[in-house]
Amino acid sequence: MATTTTMAEVPGLIGQELGTSDWFEVTQDRVDTFADATGDHQWIHVDVERAKAESPFGGPIAHGYLTLSLLVPLFAQVFAVTDTAMGVNYGLNKVRFPSPVPVGSRVRLTATLKDVEQVAGGLQLTFSAVVEREGSEKPACTAEPVYRYYGG
Repeated sequence: MATTTTMAEVPGLIGQELGTSDWFEVTQDRVDTFADATGDHQWIHVDVERAKAESPFGGPIAHGYLTLSLLVPLFAQVFAVTDTAMGVNYGLNKVRFPSPVPVGSRVRLTATLKDVEQVAGGLQLTFSAVVEREGSEKPACTAEPVYRYYGG
């Protein structure tokens, strides 16, 4: 399920669940690539054998910020505004990582529109984003991303 809409229709979606993305597998290769990109090579992420032996998680886990970065591709599956010239990530109001994402897990995003504000040339949208991990009772990540959409 996904929502495709226009700038004029966006305010009418406040409070509505917009959709849920497909499942996405978090692989060790992705974790290693993220570690290289960010310089965060903590052993709980990249040392598979040590993580299996010493980690309370039973193996390597994804970086929290890797999980957060997945909002970008997963969100694209959930929500689109068709008549914009551009959209920009304006920031985050709140982020939490209630449970880890073990390598090999699958995650998906569900998003709800919380608020819409007018800004010069467009709209600022605040969302409630929940990244769930398959088989886990707790979400892997909860966030309030804020995006700005500018008219075409």
